[in-house]
Amino acid sequence: MLKIVAVGATAFFIVGTQLAYAQDRELEQATAADVETLTAARINIVKSALQLTPDQEKLWPALEDAIRARANDRKARIENMKKEAAELRGHNLSDVLRDRDPADFLNRRADALSQKAADLKKLAAAWHLAPTRSSG
Repeated sequence: MLKIVAVGATAFFIVGTQLAYAQDRELEQATAADVETLTAARINIVKSALQLTPDQEKLWPALEDAIRARANDRKARIENMKKEAAELRGHNLSDVLRDRDPADFLNRRADALSQKAADLKKLAAAWHLAPTRSSG
């Protein structure tokens, strides 16, 4: 039973992340309240699917904080990308390509990946602390 719950939760996170990525274009018009509502709904779905015991409920806040931190950092990355795209609008594409700095791009990409890694490690640590339901 525990393996089924773990696989289900893992699948939810993977699918949820992919769906969220696919919905980025739709979220461009979303307000901060809309994004927060969507995040809260996703968290409630995960919590409901886990069917936590009273002992596990005590550890839920750390897991929820990790999920929210990951969502907030993702939102910040998207906002930064929107800002950068807005700054480039109206510029000649050939000028933008000529003036780009590959090292700067790689550094920004590395920073974004580092933030994602830190968020996932925080989530994994919170998940690891949560006691698992016995199968019997």
